[in-house]
Amino acid sequence: MSELPQHDVKDKALSTQGVRRIEWAERNMPVLRQVRERFAKEKPFEGVRFAACMHMTTETAVLLRTLKAGGAEIAACASNPLSTQDDTVAALVVEYGISVFAVNGIDRDGYYRHINSALDIDPDFVFDDGCDLVNTVHTARTELLGSIKGGCEETTTGVVRLRQMADSGALKFPMVAVNDTDTKHMFDNRYGTGQSSLDAIMRATNLLFAGQTVVVAGFGYCGQGVAQRAAGLGAHVVVTEVDPTKALDALMQGYRVMPMAEAARVGDVFVTVTSNRGVLRQEHFEVMKDGAILSNAGHFDVEVDVAALEAMAVEKRSRIRHQTDEYVLADGRSLLLVAEGRLVNLGAAEGHPASVMDMSFADQALTAEWLTAQHASLAPQVHEVPTEIDKSVARLKLDSMGVTIDSFTDDQNEYMNSWEYGS
Repeated sequence: MSELPQHDVKDKALSTQGVRRIEWAERNMPVLRQVRERFAKEKPFEGVRFAACMHMTTETAVLLRTLKAGGAEIAACASNPLSTQDDTVAALVVEYGISVFAVNGIDRDGYYRHINSALDIDPDFVFDDGCDLVNTVHTARTELLGSIKGGCEETTTGVVRLRQMADSGALKFPMVAVNDTDTKHMFDNRYGTGQSSLDAIMRATNLLFAGQTVVVAGFGYCGQGVAQRAAGLGAHVVVTEVDPTKALDALMQGYRVMPMAEAARVGDVFVTVTSNRGVLRQEHFEVMKDGAILSNAGHFDVEVDVAALEAMAVEKRSRIRHQTDEYVLADGRSLLLVAEGRLVNLGAAEGHPASVMDMSFADQALTAEWLTAQHASLAPQVHEVPTEIDKSVARLKLDSMGVTIDSFTDDQNEYMNSWEYGS
């Protein structure tokens, strides 16, 4: 391209490698490819500006290209400093003409500088993954509140924060909880997080899961996925929970359930998936086994109390393996922290497989189309994705896999829609 869009990336020379990675991801994203083909013809986003704060990975690149094909002007930044793929963002800027502000490993100040750079586009709509961009708009960039018409939130943590904002009356424009679609939280959270989190731990530590005791903190969809995949690899799984219904579910699925105070003594590997802070803290570190592996699969790096671990350690051996730091304690025990306590599947690996993100990002793209048309009728609350969008993504995914399913007969439709039939 003769003139590049506004950007801040590590090395534009990485763009060729980034294109290859993006094209590889696209092979496994047939639903989003179909959506992009339609968008390219219909141009639903002509004249619309999007600011996106998301994990800057190959799969996200396919989504951004889909929005651009629909006519959108886009400025993107990273939602996590460790998840940025520097070659991918270089390709987005150099080859695809999309404005990106993202550098792997950037510090906190740089992270928020990039968010503000993306917001400088004066967006009509926003995409967020964790609510940092929306939070910035409501606290530091309030001049944009009158022009932003709405947005989409991708992850559980972000939806929790948005609901808190809405409940307190702080949210000033409608946000759609894309995270809460069945094709997102049932598949992305369960199968994506389950596989990619363990993949990251294996890459970082070369651990054999068979025979290990894996402690999973939190038994939502993400925690269920981690527990299922760990059990499938031959691990003994312990679940900790604060919700009695979820704890009972874990027990009925065959997992041991106990408080973290007890689990800390028996675990070999710990994976936090709660969206809350201080899940693993000093009193747990004090009783853990020598060599215990600590990781976090929640969005923000608050679930493992890294500050407490730093204070307890008499020595820190950084990067003894890929994205693995060793903390040596006064009594000679060592604890191993993966990806600095940040989101492990993207900090130490590549995140979810493209075939899973195909559904999540198809949800995003189709919801953005719906939101662009319907925003004027939506209150400044957290809204659900229309069911027909969710079902259409599932149907497209089944079609791409060569799977057909049944449909109701006329008689069955009549029966299901009538109260007059008895036994």
